Amino acid sequence: MGLLVATQCMAWGQKGHDTTCAIAQQHLTDHAKARIADILDGKSILYWSNWLDNAVHTPEYEYAKTWHYKNIDADQQYDALPDFETGDVVSALTDLQARLVKYEEAPAAHKAEEALALKMFVHLMGDLHQPMHMGHATDLGGNRIQVKYFGRDNNLHGIWDTNLVESAHAWSHTEWVEEIDRVTPAEAEAIVAGSIRDWGRETYSICCAVYDDTPEGCRVSYDYVAKWAPVIELQFERGGLRLAHLLNEIFK
Repeated sequence: MGLLVATQCMAWGQKGHDTTCAIAQQHLTDHAKARIADILDGKSILYWSNWLDNAVHTPEYEYAKTWHYKNIDADQQYDALPDFETGDVVSALTDLQARLVKYEEAPAAHKAEEALALKMFVHLMGDLHQPMHMGHATDLGGNRIQVKYFGRDNNLHGIWDTNLVESAHAWSHTEWVEEIDRVTPAEAEAIVAGSIRDWGRETYSICCAVYDDTPEGCRVSYDYVAKWAPVIELQFERGGLRLAHLLNEIFK
């Protein structure tokens, strides 16, 4: 389990988490923004977007290491798999959502707990939308699947964390937001429909397609980037809109 945890905590890299939170900020209500600023002592969710990836490597927060993913092996089904005993990305987000709602009933009495839950929640919503965080336990979410990425040795999980994002568009997170956050109100409404568990199932279906398209030892190049870049864009947009939707509901 130690190796599994150590190699799977990163998702989307810093750019992906920043983009997800930056999109969410664009869609927060004024009231939600004000409450979040109060809870986070003036900071935004973007400021804390990557905090948990570092925090789980400290004794204080190592209990949350398995919260970043939900491993589903090839012979398992998403809906039939029980939650991890130590928590997984779906169960952790569901629990954190409930906690944030509860803390809002008496915010002054729970400010520290509410701030911690919020920092974790915004990061894990990004993780929920990284396809390889629904990868197989047997290959550590793609970490053991070796591929050649533009001629260089890499692994399936690693290229989805960072390489594909940077190859798709060498943008800052602000440029990502400017270019992809352009859905219509009807499209946005369709994206935020459903639940955290539904969205995890959706990501799992993408993960299955990624496995089919990226066998052990394959060579990944321009055609692969062209095929999967629109999926990355969509997952960033989904993560950001859904994060804003849930935060607006919590802090309404």
